[in-house]
Amino acid sequence: TIYLAGELAPETRLHGVLVDVYGIGILITGESGIGKSETALELIKRGHRLVTDDAVDIKEIDGELIGTSPRITIGMLEVRGIGIIDVASLYGLSAVLQEKDIKLLMHFEHWKDDGDYDRLGLNDERQDILGVKVKRLRVPVRPGRNIAVIIEAAAVNYRHSLMSD
Repeated sequence: TIYLAGELAPETRLHGVLVDVYGIGILITGESGIGKSETALELIKRGHRLVTDDAVDIKEIDGELIGTSPRITIGMLEVRGIGIIDVASLYGLSAVLQEKDIKLLMHFEHWKDDGDYDRLGLNDERQDILGVKVKRLRVPVRPGRNIAVIIEAAAVNYRHSLMSD
């Protein structure tokens, strides 16, 4: 019945990158060319794992969102200026995961000097995906910001919030 639930589950495909950072499934979204794949590559170099790049297949199973890669792009990462790289071949099989439950959504957007960004961690923005509300953080991107470190901090902060609830 678990298999059947997965096969019949509601599903969608979103543009983005899904990574596992410290055990937390993080869906990175944002417009094309903003740096999602490059950030994923940096996270992989730091020991985290790629689930999928560019297209994220998502199923809702028992109130959880499970993200996977379309079959044709499993383990592949497109980096502008280099092309498509095979993450498992270059970084080892442990650098790739087949699926991951999505707990955080980090939306990359171009930095605006007058942008209204959360500086205190008080905003509780959520995005609905297949009826599941996922915590959404807006990440302003500009040259010189170490976005991979910011994502690691968000993952640790999320884990901490689970422990303190």
